[in-house]
Amino acid sequence: MSFLAGRLARVKPSATVGMNTLANQLKREGRDVIGLAAGEPDFDTPQHIKDAAAKAMAEGKTKYAPPAGIPELREAIVRKLKRDNGLDYAPDQISVSCGGKQTIYNALMATLDPGDEVIIPAPYWVSYTDIALLAEGEPVVVECPVEQGYKLLPEQLDAAITKRTKWLMLNSPNNPTGAGYTRAEIRALADVLLKHPHVWIMTDDMYEFIIYDDFKFATIAQIEPKLYERTLTLNGLSKAYCMTGWRVGYAAGDTKLIKAMNMIQSQSTTSTSTISQWASVAALDGDHSFIAKHNAVFMERRDLVVSMLNQATGINCPKPEGAFYVYPGCAGVIGKTTPEGKTLKSDEDFVKYLLEGEGVAAVHGEAFGLSPYFRISYATATELLEDACQRIQRACAALS
Repeated sequence: MSFLAGRLARVKPSATVGMNTLANQLKREGRDVIGLAAGEPDFDTPQHIKDAAAKAMAEGKTKYAPPAGIPELREAIVRKLKRDNGLDYAPDQISVSCGGKQTIYNALMATLDPGDEVIIPAPYWVSYTDIALLAEGEPVVVECPVEQGYKLLPEQLDAAITKRTKWLMLNSPNNPTGAGYTRAEIRALADVLLKHPHVWIMTDDMYEFIIYDDFKFATIAQIEPKLYERTLTLNGLSKAYCMTGWRVGYAAGDTKLIKAMNMIQSQSTTSTSTISQWASVAALDGDHSFIAKHNAVFMERRDLVVSMLNQATGINCPKPEGAFYVYPGCAGVIGKTTPEGKTLKSDEDFVKYLLEGEGVAAVHGEAFGLSPYFRISYATATELLEDACQRIQRACAALS
């Protein structure tokens, strides 16, 4: 009998974390590697947020926090949701956790029984399916190819719902594609969900503020108030506030669900860092002007990467509405042969070829549930992105 739990056979390590770790390892070994695998802004945490953390430490605010989060942060989240999303919540409807990933873990562990189904549109963030599997649920993956803008269609949602469906996971702007759902598209999905009152919605709004051009962000509980009671609205400080390492995510929802999530957290991490929580109060209530400045840089990088990748033989790169990723199709290189004589049979083969041949670290599309594609993060220095895209162009041109 194996010492390890059988449930571990249902899951696999995070592909994005794995590729980023490999890229960093190769750099330490002296290899010339450009890492585009991690979803992490290259901008530093704004100074007023760091100052708030230092002030908290100086004032001795370094003790345990309640599992739900310090009251001051939950109140700041309530203000944020009202200000930015027109949503009314009370502090006891808020749960603060060690990042968005733990928020999802707590919610699924609190709600899934063996065999319960979670509808997950693909491409999806790599952890959605594995967290559902760890919680003994069954991911129901619905493929949303580039032809439909990488977005779930109402008829697809309706067809995927069964009596065992417990959750729909909805992420906009999306990781890995950057695709954003318009108000009309969310409205159409909401109309389907109104017909199925047993289905709850987990909306991952982590990239809410990282949007471009004329795209307007909206979240489903805001568009359809009748879904408010069965929507868990997820967000966090990692991306727009450049606080990935501070580990702060949060959720707003039904009081009983939030209480159950907090109970699970009380038996795991208890809470995220108190110092990080005080910094998050300053982030949510303080100056946000840096976000627009960062977005202007991100948009320049997006346009550069989209243009250069579309000049690479066999690559098709759509222009995303938000986040800081592109998800190019690479069907045009599948079946081709590398200069070393290896045939590329999958998008995983292709990203390995990019890493080994040109020192560019990306993540293969299979990890996100839709092939043949690959994900590149453009949250890195512009000159490195230009160099990386030139390397990808060179790698594609070398195929026969």
